[in-house]
Amino acid sequence: MLAEEALASATQVDAQLSAGQSPGPLAGVPVVVKNLFDLAGVTTLAGARSRLGAAPADRDATIVARLRAAGAIIVATTNMDEFAYGFTTENAHFGTTRNPRNAAFLAGGSSGGSAAAVAAGLAHIGLGSDTNGSIRVPSAYCGVFGMKPTFGRLSRAGIFPFVASLDHVGHMARHVEDLALAYDVMQGADPRDPACTHRANEPASPWLAAPIGELRVGVLGGWFREGLDAESLEVIDRVARQLGATRRLELQEADVARAAAFIITAAEGGNLHREALTTRPETFDPACRDRLLAGLLVPASMLLQAQRFRRRFENAAREVFRDFDVLIAPATPSAAMKVGQTLFDLGGRQVNARAHIGVFTQPLSFIGLPVVVAPVPRPGRLPIGVQLVAAPWQEHKALQAAALLERSGLCAAPVAS
Repeated sequence: MLAEEALASATQVDAQLSAGQSPGPLAGVPVVVKNLFDLAGVTTLAGARSRLGAAPADRDATIVARLRAAGAIIVATTNMDEFAYGFTTENAHFGTTRNPRNAAFLAGGSSGGSAAAVAAGLAHIGLGSDTNGSIRVPSAYCGVFGMKPTFGRLSRAGIFPFVASLDHVGHMARHVEDLALAYDVMQGADPRDPACTHRANEPASPWLAAPIGELRVGVLGGWFREGLDAESLEVIDRVARQLGATRRLELQEADVARAAAFIITAAEGGNLHREALTTRPETFDPACRDRLLAGLLVPASMLLQAQRFRRRFENAAREVFRDFDVLIAPATPSAAMKVGQTLFDLGGRQVNARAHIGVFTQPLSFIGLPVVVAPVPRPGRLPIGVQLVAAPWQEHKALQAAALLERSGLCAAPVAS
């Protein structure tokens, strides 16, 4: 079905061009969509076998519709962790998405299918969602640019939910300009999403050519350097030098923020699937089911404390951005892990891989900050990604920093061979 629709859309773009009409700023651009975005006529699986019999969606998700209106062509849906609860895209029902830069390694998750497709050159844009790092982790692992905008910037209408108070949607691309153009056309208030009703479009594309002197860039230390392997530390320092970042700072209580994000994720995710967990637990991917079941046991007092801390941490972050425009942080503790790997070294401790890949992404999405991941390629080795973090509603500054890194040649996302 999608193949036929894609060919028909491409034919329409050709006809518009022949008639001297403008098909839109993304005319003919192939886009892949994480399979939790509604596509009219397609069943939204959200990576779950239990949804194979669900009715097809009757309309596109809002940002899918906006991409189509801009001339983009949807060519495929992509694999993901079940219900977006994971960092690996190792799906017990639909298989593991492997890293196109080395198939022995993971693509990351939960938007791993979209990241892998973009890295492999199968599409120019890949849509994903990010609750705790699910765009940023696969972007870093697969070596592509990725963007998680401010919470509420892009509409989530027509997206299968995970954690309503933390869910973001965003996208991946091989070039910063493509990232910015897609971001521009996806913006806009949407009454179908209560979190996305109050911001006007703020195009980012014109900012890409702005000089570095206009940005005050700092490097996050403390929590965001502890546990990093030597190669990742070296990459962070190279990016800092390229952006002229000489000041290091700490985002106090980032460790508490990560713990609070875990609590909110578990409680909201478990509650969302409560009925199915208690009546049809055998239909879940075991790796997802057990964590959702644990979420049903989270005491209400812990959830309340996590939400209260969230406001305090958000206020502290806003103070930091009085002195900085962009903060540099690692996206993952190391380059991509191997398929099937269950443990990895984090600061001298062997820790559970699924639970700790997002150690540096969770504190930032916890308070909805906009982040662009920039990949640093390494000949003969897997890429390493860095997070470029901006203040709320200042996405253009993170994109500007990424564009500067791309122009310098330090950051790039070549098509995987």
